[in-house]
Amino acid sequence: MTATTLFYIIIAIIIINFIVDKVLDALNAKHFNDTIPETLKDVYDEADYKKSQAYKTTNYKFGVITSSFSLLLTLVFLVFDGFEYIDNIAREFSDNAIVIALVFFGIIMIGSDIITTPFSYYKTFVIEERFGFNKTTKQIFFLDKIKSWVMMAIVGGGILALIIWFYQATKTNFWLYTWALITAFTVFMNMFYSKLIVPIFNKQTPLEPGTLRDKISAYANTVGFKLDKIFVIDGSKRSTKANAYFSGFGSEKRVTLYDTLINDLNDEEIVAVLAHEVGHYKKKHIIFNLVASVILTGITLYILSIFISNPILSQAIGVKTPSFHIGLIAFGMLYAPISEITGLIMNWFSRKFEYQADDYAKHTYKAQPLISALKKLSKNSLSNLTPHPAYVFMHYSHPSLLKRVQNLKK
Repeated sequence: MTATTLFYIIIAIIIINFIVDKVLDALNAKHFNDTIPETLKDVYDEADYKKSQAYKTTNYKFGVITSSFSLLLTLVFLVFDGFEYIDNIAREFSDNAIVIALVFFGIIMIGSDIITTPFSYYKTFVIEERFGFNKTTKQIFFLDKIKSWVMMAIVGGGILALIIWFYQATKTNFWLYTWALITAFTVFMNMFYSKLIVPIFNKQTPLEPGTLRDKISAYANTVGFKLDKIFVIDGSKRSTKANAYFSGFGSEKRVTLYDTLINDLNDEEIVAVLAHEVGHYKKKHIIFNLVASVILTGITLYILSIFISNPILSQAIGVKTPSFHIGLIAFGMLYAPISEITGLIMNWFSRKFEYQADDYAKHTYKAQPLISALKKLSKNSLSNLTPHPAYVFMHYSHPSLLKRVQNLKK
């Protein structure tokens, strides 16, 4: 296979992926005005439903613009040898492969973020603002970007440097060392993400003693789930949308509640939501996802090790001087269809696990407060109550609200 053939395959993958996504988006958009199912009639009143329809339509149109821009930018970059241009700039800084790769990816990542910043700014300060969601200030918006760049440079740059060093030292066996590194990093982040990363962006405080904490602790005791660390995060400084999550293992296990969740739901509903999250732990879903992620990473790295040394990868995206970092870019583009398939499989498991966690909450606590909580959260985020089944299959990690309510009422 020639570099030219591989180039056209990459172009075809990008365009086909774009077309599939746009067709699914269009199919989904046709259902925006569907009649709300009887089971969900109490989610929206007429005014709120019209608002949700306007929100969905606005996001759909904005998504078409942003994805079309991204497609055009990617194609122009490929056709006019943009990667070769950036690679030449990076090579002016050093002859060291690690330094070249770090400069190359630094330019690509930060440049891409700068180009797309006007879109994210518009999304936050125009669309989200118009529909009453945005609480982010311009200072927070830009500080978040700077913090993300610093973290990307330190963490991402450090991992990339080690991977290239592994490659230089072991060649095709680099995938084993890289796999071990990424596995250790994944487990570490699962354990300490809330303690180390979240405080960079948000303030976390222990949930104060009171009725809510007592109810959470009482429920945790009834199911034999030791839970001492309950925190509240100031999500309201960025958005009115609510969330809650568990993180960590063993002594680092904690539950984090957004302050918006506490404001939107009553105590019974919050406990029901946490019962659902406890269900994920009890059903070993978190372990499954972690193990599956590790296995998929290992398979991907092994396949990468087979092809990464072939100069045709670099040549396929217009770079004359073969290198690990350029081969990595080309491989990522070619591997996209396989990633799509594995993503679909993981989404299928995720939706199945959501039903199981709902069932656990229903049997160990109550179904009704979880139903009302899900309805309130859907209303407050103006979510789509009538998504197209194909769109759900391709993109949803959770079942639709209708399916979850129907399951909880069984």
